Amino acid sequence: MKKTIRVTVNGRLYEEDVEPRILLSHFLRETIGLTGTHVGCVVGECGACSVLLDDKLIKSCLHFAVQADGCSVTTIEGLAKDGQLSVIQEAFVKHYALQCGYCTPGMVMASHALLRDHPQPTEDQIRKALGGNLCMCTGYVQIVEAVKDAAKGSTNA
Repeated sequence: MKKTIRVTVNGRLYEEDVEPRILLSHFLRETIGLTGTHVGCVVGECGACSVLLDDKLIKSCLHFAVQADGCSVTTIEGLAKDGQLSVIQEAFVKHYALQCGYCTPGMVMASHALLRDHPQPTEDQIRKALGGNLCMCTGYVQIVEAVKDAAKGSTNA
């Protein structure tokens, strides 16, 4: 039996009927069409599906959409404002902090959350914050450099 949920995603309110078992990641991608949140492992290991749920970094493949009822979700699409990439998104581009791009949305969301909570993180803090996200391509060097660079001039990572 479907349940009606009300969830604000990137500032827009959605009211949708969903199956109780649909994952938040699938709700974002398939129901409301925000495909920036990637689904990788579906067991919470890779972090590609990371989003903010009421400003807390979560892996959306480990949450049901019904758990977001009444909440606010920010996805990778929600970081850009008025067509302008956020500071952390710009830093990822500047430092070529992606290759295939599959992990990138989760890496950017984790980096955004880190810089929001720790505007001037150490390299150890950056590496620890990104520890829940896996990348098979970059070796993390460019990603860490992008976060360091974003921290230099960021209040809006």
